[in-house]
Amino acid sequence: MRGPGMRTVPGIGLLAGKIAERIRHMAQARLHVEVLDVSQNALFIIYAACRQCYSSKFAGQIFREEMENPGHQEEFVRQVVSSGHESPLEHVKFTFAIEGVSRALTHQLVRHRVASYSQQSQRYVKESGFDYIIPPSIEADEAMKREYINTMREIQKSYDSLLDALEKKGGKGEGANQDARFVLPQASETKIVVTMNCRELIHFFKERCCSRAQWEIRKLAGEMLRICGEKLPAVFDNAGAKCSALGYCPEGAKFSCGKYPLRINRK
Repeated sequence: MRGPGMRTVPGIGLLAGKIAERIRHMAQARLHVEVLDVSQNALFIIYAACRQCYSSKFAGQIFREEMENPGHQEEFVRQVVSSGHESPLEHVKFTFAIEGVSRALTHQLVRHRVASYSQQSQRYVKESGFDYIIPPSIEADEAMKREYINTMREIQKSYDSLLDALEKKGGKGEGANQDARFVLPQASETKIVVTMNCRELIHFFKERCCSRAQWEIRKLAGEMLRICGEKLPAVFDNAGAKCSALGYCPEGAKFSCGKYPLRINRK
């Protein structure tokens, strides 16, 4: 309803309508992990690579002979893993598609450098109606959750308003997106493809399955470990937080969760 002398500014009502529609499509994102690929003949590759270190035979010959005589490779690989001879594991890799994680998580994930990453770009993908991650501590409290969701909606309004203003100044596509994205929160949901070899995965699980790891990446690591254990149990049956392999907690009294005893330093 407009009073005397009031007029509608062209475009403002349309922009407000677009922003409201985008806010309606915002949602809390949930973790989802799929394995896209695992090296074929993984056990035979690890077997041949390991045997090459101690055999005068060519690894290609070893591989072909083992393919014709399957059955004992799994136990051999288990022994290789338990002995700590991990370099042959680098020849086998897993590729995962991951969604429903925050930018806060992927900032941690990419610190694992022996891996390949392809992440959804906030420059080339417009974040209209972005989804977000809610930390469990906030989700459990109705008042905090309400404030959190309202904050996400206000950020969406600011993002859309800035994007519209940049486009009016001649910014197109990624030219506008790349500057408007600076207001987006670490909570915003992202998607990423990750490839790691088995040795790096074991290291990743040692660090990120630990109770000291941040809750979101620990949850991701747990899901990736579950998948790896199903696909290649000979390598990953005993993988997990480093304490599970060591039999003691190396973190010290200040940081230990108490699941395992502390290491005793004997003089």
